[in-house]
Amino acid sequence: MERFSIGEVSELTGVSVDTLRFYEREALFVHPVARDAAGRRSYGTFEVEWVRMCARLRATGMPLPTIREYADLVRAGEGNERERYELLRAHQQRVEQQVAELVAARDAIAAKADLYAARLADGTAGQLWAGTPAPCLEDGQGRDVA
Repeated sequence: MERFSIGEVSELTGVSVDTLRFYEREALFVHPVARDAAGRRSYGTFEVEWVRMCARLRATGMPLPTIREYADLVRAGEGNERERYELLRAHQQRVEQQVAELVAARDAIAAKADLYAARLADGTAGQLWAGTPAPCLEDGQGRDVA
């Protein structure tokens, strides 16, 4: 079985050595991290994949206590698969909501950038945010939409 040092796991996963130690202290690993004869951490492929999963969950905003809860469920073994599923689905729904909000924000920024492009092209960009609305760029209520 292939074993990896903490530095190798860091390189393989993009997770810093300090974060790996933190994950261990916070009981985020499913199994205790093994030690070699010299007392150095020794990780297997399962731990490497687990770290990758934890990093993905963190990148999507899953709180550490929720990751710990998930790890606890996995650690407990068979019989709690429904709880694991529900935990992951709830997080998936939060992430999907965040994605929808980001898409809406991206679209608003794109529309604003298009407005600036049009105003730069027609020479009226100086009026943006200057309180001087251009008649063709009002929002229908007489307000500049810059």
